[in-house]
Amino acid sequence: MPQERVAAIVGINEYPLRIAGPGTGALQIKAACAAKALEDAGFTWQDVDAVYDTGSDQGVGGLGISEYFGFKPTVIDNTSVGGSSFEFHANHAMRMIAAGKCNLALITYGSMSHTDARAIGTAGGTGAGQSNMFNNMEDPWGLTLIGNYAMVKMRHQHQYGTTDEQFAAISVATRRHAMRNPEAVKAMTDLEFVGVREITVEDVLDSRTIAHPLHLLECCMVSDGGGAVLVASADMARNARKKPVWIIGTGEATKYRENGGDITVSAGAQSGPIAFAEAGVSPSEIDILMAYDSFTITVMCLIEDLGFCRKGEGGAFVSDGRLHFDDPRKP
Repeated sequence: MPQERVAAIVGINEYPLRIAGPGTGALQIKAACAAKALEDAGFTWQDVDAVYDTGSDQGVGGLGISEYFGFKPTVIDNTSVGGSSFEFHANHAMRMIAAGKCNLALITYGSMSHTDARAIGTAGGTGAGQSNMFNNMEDPWGLTLIGNYAMVKMRHQHQYGTTDEQFAAISVATRRHAMRNPEAVKAMTDLEFVGVREITVEDVLDSRTIAHPLHLLECCMVSDGGGAVLVASADMARNARKKPVWIIGTGEATKYRENGGDITVSAGAQSGPIAFAEAGVSPSEIDILMAYDSFTITVMCLIEDLGFCRKGEGGAFVSDGRLHFDDPRKP
């Protein structure tokens, strides 16, 4: 049975620039987005009593944000698990609200990765010194974040016969959607792709190899930006400026690159069923899927592991335009 509606998203904001430039910091991006999200929801700074932030960019997490904003939160959460951190935050906020620990949670993120020239995912090393197990056991052999995803793609191709063309179809769909978002990055000279247009499968395959078999246009770009989301209790949500978006189901699971098992199976294979069961819905009832697209292989594995098609059938699922927003098939 679906759970009782205890928390909802009531305000959002996304930073409008992808190259913020000198004079701006991650904390300023977070502040700007938080202010806009509060305006969107119709609440004030004084209403916020919980802060969720990874603290991963420029080292400013929940403690620093609370001081900067003048908050005295009853809850601070700096959970940092990569690109899925913010889904974790939404889940944690909902649970704390249900437990009566807070009423309005602010989830923030801000990054100056492009302006700071951070080469994310291109090098090993955690900065934790020689005693760190990754630094002294794996990094000398050249395993990087991008290299790890490349191995997963290669394994998927070997195990299921998925083609480069099928992976490229994911890039084509995401680019097509981005072209319809006025705040999306449409051209960056350091992407080696400066044309403001949709791309083709051939464009993807012709782009240079980053880590075989991943091409440039299969990898997410490094950009500045950020955003803020407000999660409110049921009572506050009903008094929000706009219609609330209720959180009806969540799931959490973890899987790191060093763990054993099938590397083509993501943590979504565990978290997906939990979320669907809690919400009382099935994959066939979903109209819109927003999957993390750090690399094409990320999307491929999530589509399969969340149950939208069988494992190994993702290539056929994505290859004929099904991911495009105007395709009538669901999701």
